[in-house]
Amino acid sequence: MQTGLYAFAVAAVFLGAAIYIGVVEHPARLKLSARAMVREWAVSDHRGTMLLTALSLTSAVLAFVQYRISGDVRWIMGGLAILTSWPYEYYVLVPLSIWLCAIPPEKGSAPARKLMGHWGLLEWGYALIGLAACATFAWALEQLP
Repeated sequence: MQTGLYAFAVAAVFLGAAIYIGVVEHPARLKLSARAMVREWAVSDHRGTMLLTALSLTSAVLAFVQYRISGDVRWIMGGLAILTSWPYEYYVLVPLSIWLCAIPPEKGSAPARKLMGHWGLLEWGYALIGLAACATFAWALEQLP
């Protein structure tokens, strides 16, 4: 049971980090000038991606270990749910990130602000992924002996 509880806790940290990005960090970034906004986003996005990737991998590994211990397939479901953050990043957020990095600094701020607004909405997908994983883990934890 301890391993499953740890998988749930790490998934909850993932969810908390995703919510923090959407509620605190991204709105603050949008208050900056276009050049400063994109510059800050580039550094922050790389670090945030590394953090969320490490959390999702840790949670999934712990869930898979708990599956080996208990044989309950819900741990596999939760582990796979949290790992969907990887293809989500690659297929949804990376193309938008490439466009953001391609905007020349001398270009007006309107394209950068528009793309950054879209990026902020898409970033909430991480929160949904974390919520799905947490709900699945809570379901498995609730029925443990």
